[in-house]
Amino acid sequence: MTTAAVFGSTGAVGGQILATLLASDAFSSVKTVSRRLPNAQSPKLQTVKEGDTSKWGGIIASLSPKPSIVFNAVGTTRAAAGGIENQWKIDHDLCIENAKAAKEAGVKTYVFISSGGTRGFLSRFVPYSKMKIGVEDAIKELDFEQAIILRPGLILQREKPKAAFLENIVQNLNKLGQGVQDMIGQDQTVIGRAAVAAARMAEEGKPPSKYWVLEQADIVRLGRDEWKE
Repeated sequence: MTTAAVFGSTGAVGGQILATLLASDAFSSVKTVSRRLPNAQSPKLQTVKEGDTSKWGGIIASLSPKPSIVFNAVGTTRAAAGGIENQWKIDHDLCIENAKAAKEAGVKTYVFISSGGTRGFLSRFVPYSKMKIGVEDAIKELDFEQAIILRPGLILQREKPKAAFLENIVQNLNKLGQGVQDMIGQDQTVIGRAAVAAARMAEEGKPPSKYWVLEQADIVRLGRDEWKE
């Protein structure tokens, strides 16, 4: 049986990752570390509430049993963080600190929720993309036994949309064909399931590469088209 820890479990994708893990018989123990407790409940769920994010990394080593997989779905917006500098501290600095702590704690598989378009032509000029690139590169350099990077598009079906007008437009694109919508955005449930499916493949020794990047088409395939409960 596999053990896992989730960071960002109160967010849209992190919450779906948590729900998927709790519903899966493949995971015997699931832990979360967050500033506020998730709503989910399960006999195999253990939660750690810590408002000081600088302590999150150190908590990984103290978890028992030690997680073999860590999911990092931490992320915020410039508006919610109160500016680009504060967003950088969360989406870049905190995520790299988390990955380093996981590596030091002996975590085998590290799963990071990045963003689609991160490696685009103009991405090096976009602060948000630069944050994600920095984290992706740091994870690769840490050389986990297995690293998994998901690059979803616009996250759809959020309980609290971050870009309601745009998300509503993309959600209605399925009227033109599901494939049209799939190229731009993915349902939060599909992204969460894809993250767990990829991690399970890693545990079974079936990933295509040691540093595995899942683009939007891969996320749709694993999280919806090929998904099995």
